[in-house]
Amino acid sequence: MFSLFRKYPGQRSRLCLRFGLIMLLVVAVGCNKPTTPPISGDYLFCFWNVENFFDNKINGWHNEPDKEFDRWFANEPAVFEQKVKNLTEVLAALNNGRGPDILALAEVETDSTAAEALRDSLNRAITLGTPPYRHIVMKNPHGGRNIATAILTRLPVVADRTRLIGKRHRILEGHIDVGGRDLAVLATHWASRVSDKNGEGRAKYAEQIYGRFRAMYTANPNVALLICGDFNDNPDDPSVVEHLHAIGDLERVQADGDPPLLYDLFAKQWAEKKNTGFGTHFYHGKAFLFDHLVVSPGMVNGRGGWQCLTETAAIVQHRFVVSRGRNKGHPLAFGTEKEKVPLAERGVSDHLPVTVRLQLR
Repeated sequence: MFSLFRKYPGQRSRLCLRFGLIMLLVVAVGCNKPTTPPISGDYLFCFWNVENFFDNKINGWHNEPDKEFDRWFANEPAVFEQKVKNLTEVLAALNNGRGPDILALAEVETDSTAAEALRDSLNRAITLGTPPYRHIVMKNPHGGRNIATAILTRLPVVADRTRLIGKRHRILEGHIDVGGRDLAVLATHWASRVSDKNGEGRAKYAEQIYGRFRAMYTANPNVALLICGDFNDNPDDPSVVEHLHAIGDLERVQADGDPPLLYDLFAKQWAEKKNTGFGTHFYHGKAFLFDHLVVSPGMVNGRGGWQCLTETAAIVQHRFVVSRGRNKGHPLAFGTEKEKVPLAERGVSDHLPVTVRLQLR
């Protein structure tokens, strides 16, 4: 070999160059493993009101209860770490250890790093080889409290289409695009029953959301739209049925009537199981189904490219629940600083998560 190189000095240079090019190609192919999701596939969507999820920095809020959580989570780093740990335990276990592909959240502190901390924690906890969470979609609604809705996802997003609906409303619109197929998500958190006793505020939320749907539907009757959130009302309350026009009758939704209707994935179950302890939130021992998944006609007939597998809608049960007494099985809240409960014994949220599977055809 060496004598050959001495006899033909140019041959060595050519062989080395070829060998180098081959090795470069091998490395390039090895590093070019797909990290984006396939054009078609099956994805898990999850919504969860994560209850006062503040970060570990002082943001200087002056109103209660934001001031309390702002100070508590910042002054005691272990509290924030425990909150993130508990959230991660529940979420990372979903979807066979991959976590939800699209995760919508309510009660995330505005102008904070809380969502980023959860994203990073989930990426460490999900099954090895699963595409990581890359995108956080969030805007500050500047409402009465310093909490907002947010979307975390590993799927591609169209960042410049992110917007808020209404003034000072927690209605976040995000767009996910896989293979040129758009999925619009409205992550919402309606007025509470404490501040809005007669329901006018929740009716206004519903009307704002329905108005946005009508605009999308007029432009494209097959629009793929998923509305999720803590509505602070049940599926049979006026704000949902009369103002949002969301019902549990799949045939009527698919009929494309005028006005067009939305499909509430839990409405039928609620009608059958109301007053049996079925719900996502509990108060004084009574069950409420405040956490909704609602989809457009294009999502149930699949004409919009995205299809909602309506029969897979579920309320997630996890280990952070009351273990005994008349409230056994109810979600165990993380609680407040005033409650002298050891961190290891605290829950995660006073709401249960809800999920559904989506298919991209």
